Amino acid sequence: MKAFLFDLNGTIIDDMDYHEKVWYDLLNNELNANMSWPEVKSNMYGTNIELFERIFGKEKFTLEEMKNLSMRKEVLYQKTFLPHLKLINGLDIFFKKANQKNIPMAIGSAAIPFNIDFILDNLPIRRYFKTIVSADDVILSKPHPETFLKCADQLKINYTDCIVFEDSPKGVEAAARAGMKAVAITTYHSPKDFEHLNNVMFFVKDYSDKNLDQLFE
Repeated sequence: MKAFLFDLNGTIIDDMDYHEKVWYDLLNNELNANMSWPEVKSNMYGTNIELFERIFGKEKFTLEEMKNLSMRKEVLYQKTFLPHLKLINGLDIFFKKANQKNIPMAIGSAAIPFNIDFILDNLPIRRYFKTIVSADDVILSKPHPETFLKCADQLKINYTDCIVFEDSPKGVEAAARAGMKAVAITTYHSPKDFEHLNNVMFFVKDYSDKNLDQLFE
């Protein structure tokens, strides 16, 4: 028995450029972080709270202030991205094939439930996933393996029998630390960004790639 574990943003939908734009505007125009585009991109991992603490330190904002800023950011992201919301090419067929072969699937994301619901209910694809692990369900986010370990535990699948689909090096690192192989989706990062990781099975631009056929064998 094997399972497919999916990250969400950049892996199921191609939306990371929209997140980056909203983060850039919020951090620089409102919070005066004075960050470059590459600096913003390099900090876009983990939870929103972790991002604020990484950039500003733990004393700059209260937890309530960070939660409010986080929600404002996500509301603006959803408003901006909604007209463009769609599955990455080929993923609808991939989901159907996995479902027909009774391969259990889960989502393991650093996103808050507000954003996960936005995607799963608007597409809609919720029926494909037996479990969902969000930012609210873990103590430590990626690259810590907790997210993917929880997915596997809830599916009752051995860690080494899980294949993770990820678009970020931090996510692939989390998979590696969980003892899992990964397929890297190159929507937001190029293959060279994953050179330090040895658990990548292969890289795909989207889910029409023929390399994915071997996962069903």
